[in-house]
Amino acid sequence: MLAFIARSMAKQARLVKPVSLVKLPGRYLAHQESLPCLPVPPLQQTLDKYLLALKPLVSQEEWNHTKHLADDFQTSGVGERLQKGLERRAKKTENWLSDWWLQTAYLEYRLPVVVHSSPGVVLPKQDFVDRQGQLRFAAKLIEGVLDFKTMIDNETLPIEYLGGKELCMNQYYQILSSCRVPGPKRDSVVNYSQATKPPTHITVVHNFQFFELDVYNSDGTPLTADQIFLQLEKIWGSSLQTNKEPIGILTTNHRNSWAKSYNNLIKDKTNKESVRIIQKSIFTVCLDAPMPCVSEELYKSRVAAQMLHGGGSRWNSGNRWFDKTLQFIVAEDGSCGLVYEHAPAEGPPIVALLDHVVEYTKKPELVRSPMTPLPMPKKLRFNITPEIKNDIEQAKQNLNIMVHDLDVKVFVFGVFGKNFPKSQKMSPDAFIQVALQLAYYRIYGQVCATYESASLRIFRLGRTDTIRSASVDSLNFVKGMEDTSKQNQEKVDLFRKAVLAHRSYTDMAINGSAIDRHLLGLKLQAIEDLASMPEIFMDTSYAVAMHYNLSTSQVPAKIDCVMCFGPVVPDGYGVCYNPMEDHINFSVSAFNSCAETNAARLAHYLERALCDIQQLIQSTPRSKL
Repeated sequence: MLAFIARSMAKQARLVKPVSLVKLPGRYLAHQESLPCLPVPPLQQTLDKYLLALKPLVSQEEWNHTKHLADDFQTSGVGERLQKGLERRAKKTENWLSDWWLQTAYLEYRLPVVVHSSPGVVLPKQDFVDRQGQLRFAAKLIEGVLDFKTMIDNETLPIEYLGGKELCMNQYYQILSSCRVPGPKRDSVVNYSQATKPPTHITVVHNFQFFELDVYNSDGTPLTADQIFLQLEKIWGSSLQTNKEPIGILTTNHRNSWAKSYNNLIKDKTNKESVRIIQKSIFTVCLDAPMPCVSEELYKSRVAAQMLHGGGSRWNSGNRWFDKTLQFIVAEDGSCGLVYEHAPAEGPPIVALLDHVVEYTKKPELVRSPMTPLPMPKKLRFNITPEIKNDIEQAKQNLNIMVHDLDVKVFVFGVFGKNFPKSQKMSPDAFIQVALQLAYYRIYGQVCATYESASLRIFRLGRTDTIRSASVDSLNFVKGMEDTSKQNQEKVDLFRKAVLAHRSYTDMAINGSAIDRHLLGLKLQAIEDLASMPEIFMDTSYAVAMHYNLSTSQVPAKIDCVMCFGPVVPDGYGVCYNPMEDHINFSVSAFNSCAETNAARLAHYLERALCDIQQLIQSTPRSKL
């Protein structure tokens, strides 16, 4: 989902080992094998589209220089040699891109996963306000996740479709019983879901203390919500003292620092065993303390920050293990959501799981028969040496700097939802993206490289490619919209043209013909061949094209939630949205340390842009474009 490639690629300079993926069972395996492989687009096609994508972003002089480099790349034979290397790789692998992408975008990325990589999801506020309500809801949520897990295990999860085409279901097998593990130069992901004895426990964290909670009976049936509730009460009761070291805070650190601390930590047998139990667990549930009260207007933004980083060392950041793929967060004040480690999956499978779970929590309880007593959940012990204590203090300081630096604004745009663009026969996603271009242009007087993630799941093991929302057509529209000499009819025509161009690029991307991953593949092929880096990748234009001041994603859900993530460049924004029928949920993030960016300001301009475009369309008779 997120465009880390801009930052990670500059440092990428070595061969990449493939990552083993979980082998899919029966029905899904047959389904997977029927999916097409990701194509390698024709070289000339990608170079032409790359030059077109640069048009709104660089000066004519820079563009001319890049055109010369692209021609040279093509005619010198360098491009063709790398292209053939990619085509050979595509023949030998299930997906020529997936391992490379996992490594370069995630596992070799060294900034903390907190804020910089892991997205959060804000779920609708629950109506409980005490511990009893918190634990009842958490128990029902756990039961709902286990119900979803049963569908994965039994292969009864319906195969998803996009535009009538079946989608790769592999990511559903990567999100449970998995965890990221820090390494000195490159992390790895471990997955226990297909082990000989798959895990039967989850991790529960309360007051910075970790517990192993078995969630299956001896006959293999999942515990009921009532049983889980009683177990959560036991956990709560035995974790009341808060003088424990927040060991989880170590997972918020820079990956190299965390890798060093990790190696120190697991030298001790007790610590190693506790860490393994967390890593093997099916997922984690964080029972959070309530946050300080804020106004209704600020509440959603505060919860988004909670989901992304936990609020800092004084609040709930120690109540996490950020390397864990799935962490469900339930706070005493009714706020709840999730944070997930991005390496194994994109947003849509995570949201599909959440859709199921939130609906499940609304189901009435069935009448229960008397229950046999269950053993006490196991408290995980950690021996804290002075060195580890020092690492924790350092991680706290670093985290608090990050927490103060992140500016998040979550808001509900209530004037219209996806129904309005649809009534105008326009793609709601393209409508929002072009409005975002207008908002950015009005603030900065120029457009910027904009990343929107496109799913490649119609291909086997497909992840994402980039939809480049800043186009020649979107630039023509934003300039035209601000030009008082232009008639409304012309502005509407320019808008419709920009929306169609975005829709067309989206279709191209999801069908495997976008440019970004192909260019990345050519660059990585040059590294693998130990060849000198082609000049086209050392060019200023390439750096501009990969510097995503706007990193965006549409993550639609049935439930009234919104995903949020941090910017991918220091002077950028992270924008995520969930278009509902009659409103749109938005999250906008920026860094306070950048004087040029401000999340609330972009949010304000985005609302205005959406309203202005609606007004323009409604006040202008439909043209025949």
